[in-house]
Amino acid sequence: MNYPLLDTLNDPLDLRKLSAADLTQVAAELRQFIINIVATKEGHLGASLGVVELTLALHYVFNTPDDKLIWDVGHQAYGHKILTGRRDLFETNRQYKGLSGFPKREESIYDTFGTGHSSTSISAALGMAIASKIKGEFNRQHIAVIGDASVASGMAFEALNHAGDSDANILVILNDNAIGIDPSVGALKNYLTNVKTGSQGQDNIFEALNFKYFGPVDGHDIDKLLEIFNTLKKIKGPKFLHVITTKGKGLKQAETNQVVYHAPGKFDALTGELSPKNTAVQPPKYQDVFGLTLVELAKKNEKIVGITPAMPTGSSLKYMMQQFPERAFDVGIAEQHAVTLAAGIACVGLMPFCTIYSTFLQRAYDQLIHDVALQKLPVIFCIDRAGLVGEDGATHHGIFDLSYLRCIPNLIIYAPRNEIDLRNILYTAQLGLDLPIAIRYPRGRGNLLKWKLPFSTIEIGKAQNLKEGNRIAILVTGHFTDRALEVAESFTDRISVYYFGFVKPLDRIMLQRIFSKYASIVTLEDGVKAGGFGSSIVQEAAKYNYKGDIRILGIPDQFIEHGATEQLYESVGLDTESLRQEIISLLP
Repeated sequence: MNYPLLDTLNDPLDLRKLSAADLTQVAAELRQFIINIVATKEGHLGASLGVVELTLALHYVFNTPDDKLIWDVGHQAYGHKILTGRRDLFETNRQYKGLSGFPKREESIYDTFGTGHSSTSISAALGMAIASKIKGEFNRQHIAVIGDASVASGMAFEALNHAGDSDANILVILNDNAIGIDPSVGALKNYLTNVKTGSQGQDNIFEALNFKYFGPVDGHDIDKLLEIFNTLKKIKGPKFLHVITTKGKGLKQAETNQVVYHAPGKFDALTGELSPKNTAVQPPKYQDVFGLTLVELAKKNEKIVGITPAMPTGSSLKYMMQQFPERAFDVGIAEQHAVTLAAGIACVGLMPFCTIYSTFLQRAYDQLIHDVALQKLPVIFCIDRAGLVGEDGATHHGIFDLSYLRCIPNLIIYAPRNEIDLRNILYTAQLGLDLPIAIRYPRGRGNLLKWKLPFSTIEIGKAQNLKEGNRIAILVTGHFTDRALEVAESFTDRISVYYFGFVKPLDRIMLQRIFSKYASIVTLEDGVKAGGFGSSIVQEAAKYNYKGDIRILGIPDQFIEHGATEQLYESVGLDTESLRQEIISLLP
C-alpha cells in the first residue's frame, strides 16, 4: 500500500518540515499502516490506534529526542516507533530478533526510557527533569504519557506527590480512554468520568497536588493538541494535561470491542474481522483451567474470594466475577494492594485466591514477605504466565519466580505438570492450609483434552517417580515434565524421571534415594538457574555429601528477548533435541 506522506518521514525532523495542515493526512496514513502490519504480524492494536494524533502532535511540537518523551507501559508506542526511524523494520515487531513491542533504550535514542509494566513514566520523567535542572538544562521538556488505568497505581501517585512539591519542568499527559486491557475500575475512574462529563462538584485532584491542570482536550483534534502543546512549552514547573481518546480509534471493531482488540491476533485489515479460529477441539489454556475450576470450587466453598490486579480477562478470574461478583475483585493496577488485601481477607478466615502474572508479582515482593509469609497467612497465589511468555519479551517473562519465592520462609511452592495437577492443587489448597502457597503455571494451552476429572488431594511435599531407569535421573518441575519424559523415552531404560511438583518443601526422602542410586543427575526447570529449583537440589546434595555429577538446566543468567516461545527455549538449550544432547554427553 502507498503512504505518500508517511513514506517520506524517517524521523521527527522530517515531520516538523510538514505544514500543520498535512498532519491530518499523516494521521490517516499512520493509522492504516499500523492496522495493515498488525493485521498480519499481530501485536497490540487498540492502544496505538487511540494515540495517533497525540503521537504526531507531541513529536511535531516538542524537540524530541532532546525533549524527553516517556510512554507508560508502551502498548501505545507503535506510532512513536514508526515515526522515529523504524517504519521499514516495523513488520518485525515482536518477532525473534526483530523490534521490541515496547520502548527500548537500546533500540532508539527516541526511546528515552524502557517500559513494559505500568505506572513508571511519571517517576522516570521526574528523575530526568531533576537531573536536567542539576545540569543547568533549564529549557528541556520532560513528558510522561500515562493511561487512566495506570495513573491509579500507587507508584504513579507517589510520583505525582513528589512532582507536585517540586519546581521540575515536567508535563504529565493523562491519556484517558476509560480502559487498560480490561475496563478501568475504582473511584479515580469515576472521578475522571465526572470530569469528562462536567458533572464533578469537587476540587480538581491534580490541582490539589500543585499541578497546573489543563483540559479535558479531544485527543483526536490535532489542531487543539498543537495549540495547547505550544502553550504548555512556555510554562515552567509541573503541568497536567487531560486528553480524551478512544482506544481502537479508526477501526470500527476495535472501538466497539476494546478488550478483544487490545491484542486481537490476526484480522482482516479492510473489514476488521478476526481471522477464523481453529475449530478443532484443543486442550484448555492453563488460565481457563484456573478460572473454571475456581468457579466450581466457589460454588461449594463460600469462603473462597478471588482477587486480580487489572487482569480479569488475562487471568480468567472473569468467570468468577461473572458468577460471584460479591466475592471476586479487580483492584486495578495495584499489585501491592492486591497482595495485602488478600492478607487482610485471610486474617479473618476467608480463602483468598490472588491470581497475578509472575512478572507482576515481583512488584509486590515486600507485601508477599511481610504481610503474608511472615504472618503465615494462607493466601493462595495463582501465578500465571510462569516461564517464557513469547513475544512480549524481557519485561514479561515469568522466569524469576522460583528464585525469588524459594528464599521466603513459610511459603509452599508448587508447579503443576499439567491441567489435572493444577486443578487438584487448587482443590487441595481450599481444603485448608496452615501456610501460604504459590502455584505457578505457564501461559498458553496444556496437553490434555480430558482434564475435568473428579478432584483428588495432593500430598504436600511429595515427589513422584514417573519413569524408572538405571543410569541418570532427571529431576523436573512444572510443565517441562512431559518434555523430560519424551527425552527419557528415547533412552529406553537408562533414564529415570522424577517430578518435583513441590519446589518447597522438597521431598528429602526421595532425594536421599536419588543421591544413593545415581552417579549423574540433571535438573530441569523453566526458570532461571540462579537460585531456582536446580539450585535447591544442589544445596541438598551438599548436605548429603553427594559425590556425583549434577547438571542444572534452565534459563541462563541473562534477560531473554522476545520471540515465539519455542524459538526462545531453543535459543537457551531447553528444546527437546538440546536436552537429548545434554543426556548423551553424560552417558558413558
